[in-house]
Amino acid sequence: MIKAILFDMDGILYDSEYYYMNGTIDQMRQYGYQGSDEAVYAIMGTTMEDTYRILYDLLDHRIPMETIIRGNERYFHEEHPINFKEIMFEGVPEVLRQLKEEGIRTAVCSSSPYDLIVESLKAMGIEDCFDFIESGENVPHAKPAPDIYLLAAEALGMAKEECIVYEDSTLGIEAGKRAGIYTVARRDDRFHQDQSAADQKIDDIRELIPLIRKENTQWQKK
Repeated sequence: MIKAILFDMDGILYDSEYYYMNGTIDQMRQYGYQGSDEAVYAIMGTTMEDTYRILYDLLDHRIPMETIIRGNERYFHEEHPINFKEIMFEGVPEVLRQLKEEGIRTAVCSSSPYDLIVESLKAMGIEDCFDFIESGENVPHAKPAPDIYLLAAEALGMAKEECIVYEDSTLGIEAGKRAGIYTVARRDDRFHQDQSAADQKIDDIRELIPLIRKENTQWQKK
């Protein structure tokens, strides 16, 4: 029986991937990067530490790490601040509140910094919809390791079989699968993420409600 949904955040609750990918590629071109856009997509689902390492490597170590970090912070926080509510996917607040009404517990398990997670959830007006919030930067091993999803299930008092992971990136899907949790992917073909390992793919968060109801109805009949 499904009793909990463990959500990724970027590309799941709001369409930040498009924003971050385009912005990061813009910065990389300014640094003289001449490689493919696809190579930059490797940062999807990573912690900021890993993101900066990947970008540093793609720039062949020609640009100091400190410059990349400062440039990223200036670009996204000062020059192009994100409006989280504006890019929130349709149906997110309604689905989260419906899950709460039906007794389904929820968690956010993101690789983003913890402060950014809380800031964005507050800006979208959905922070109170979650029973547990954690950042991959606070667990021993970030995605694709299963640590954050195992921690969330434990924090909610749920068995793995009682949870669903809702993800979009290759790394996140791998983390959910390695945790032994049924993993549903939000279909997104824009950034060449391999979602083939997901147990199921859906196009919209609103598809989670009938999916859970169907699973729980079948469980009750056993």
